[in-house]
Amino acid sequence: MSNQNVLELVNLGLKIGGARIIDDVNLRVTKGEFLGVIGPNGAGKTTLFNLISGVMTPTEGDIQLNGDSLSPLGIEQRARAGLGRTFQTSSLFPGLTVFENVRLAAQVKVGGEISAFKFPTRTDEAAQITFEKLELVGLSDRVDTVAGVMSHGDKRKLEIAMLLASDPEVILFDEPMAGVASGDVRGLVEVIGEVHKLGKTVLMVEHHIEVVLDLADRVAVMHNGQLLAADSPDKIMANATVQSAYLGESA
Repeated sequence: MSNQNVLELVNLGLKIGGARIIDDVNLRVTKGEFLGVIGPNGAGKTTLFNLISGVMTPTEGDIQLNGDSLSPLGIEQRARAGLGRTFQTSSLFPGLTVFENVRLAAQVKVGGEISAFKFPTRTDEAAQITFEKLELVGLSDRVDTVAGVMSHGDKRKLEIAMLLASDPEVILFDEPMAGVASGDVRGLVEVIGEVHKLGKTVLMVEHHIEVVLDLADRVAVMHNGQLLAADSPDKIMANATVQSAYLGESA
């Protein structure tokens, strides 16, 4: 982890009608850092991710990636700039195999014709990227499995492989453990840890505090649309303001 800022939120705000949903958030994320984002339901965590990824447009402030403003860019342009995101809902093609899902994402990265129905070879560049990412997430033995029949935990791993195939610099994980069976959580945590070890900068919204504490270098706490604190996991857990605002409430 370096001291170089990769992602920076500057006076970020979102006002809808008379309601202030995100309120003057300032946050810097350094290259290679793993930042966990926690807070009660309705604190603004997913909204913050929606602003960063371009799903929503802030009414105030700016979002910068490597010093360049993302504000003029749409979702796809931000992805091409190096910003990747998983969503709470599945983004897989359920009728395609594991291999075909990841290969489509890899094909977008390497360029050329994109078709799931073109009998792609398993020896070209996109295929090699596909096998590499499936190995990393532990799905190399499931290449011919149809995605729609997989467990929720394995679907999450497949989504991560698809994301990695596009080679993002910054990855946003939005509630990756949501809906995952308790027996699959540890395996998914290990996969996300491996992603971070690749040198990726990771931001993760997650309700499971123990997962955040296990993975994060630093934890940011959202409350009522504001950034309450951002510090090491130990200091966050010991912060009286955080405890009263969040840790004492049910997540």
